[in-house]
Amino acid sequence: MDRILVVIFSEPDKVFAGRDALQGLDHEDLLTLYTYALITKTPDGKIVVNEEKDRGGLKTVLGSSLGSLIGLLGGPTGFAIGAMAGFLTGLIADLDNARVGTDFVDEVSKELKPGKFALVAEVNEDWTRWVDLRMAELGGVAYRETLSEVRHNANSVDVATVKADIALLKAEHAEANADRKAKLYEKINQLEAKIQQQLGKAKERREEEERRAKAKADLLKTKAASGKEKADEPVVHS
Repeated sequence: MDRILVVIFSEPDKVFAGRDALQGLDHEDLLTLYTYALITKTPDGKIVVNEEKDRGGLKTVLGSSLGSLIGLLGGPTGFAIGAMAGFLTGLIADLDNARVGTDFVDEVSKELKPGKFALVAEVNEDWTRWVDLRMAELGGVAYRETLSEVRHNANSVDVATVKADIALLKAEHAEANADRKAKLYEKINQLEAKIQQQLGKAKERREEEERRAKAKADLLKTKAASGKEKADEPVVHS
């Protein structure tokens, strides 16, 4: 399954070690590494790309889903509220290109504080255990988002892809040891909660759209009735 993977580190040498570990997993055929970038968040909040690489035949990293995500990580969090219209439009376009949801961007942005480092990669992985174990050994914290196969509303998460992630985690859970089971169970619960939140947001958006549609229809009816009354008024000749 194709995913965006972000691993956050507190030390610069660890992010390079994380890169080597990810490449090692690729060589061991435990996952497929498509593209990656090593980034730093400077004290003033800007994102600096220290290294980037992609597989031959793919788009350059900075022109891919990864590049769009990296750009978003340098922007403000919570931009969906009170953002300037033009700026918001640009961010939505970037989210569409990145094929991730706003909640994922916000979650990573909050953890990628100034002075921290991150390995950002696009990978194909069936099991999450290998990356989690290697990165945990280096002190890294991993975040993932399954890439949507189709473009979708920038404020929504593709529920089908989240359900697919849950199915994979449950399959892994069945074969894991007791310690790993607990961690996987926690992830499964988080993803299930994410689905419920998303369904709730979708319901709220649908109700708001229905309310606005009704208000517009009522306004049109009122205006039409007002126009008819004026047309029916007798003409008074002086």
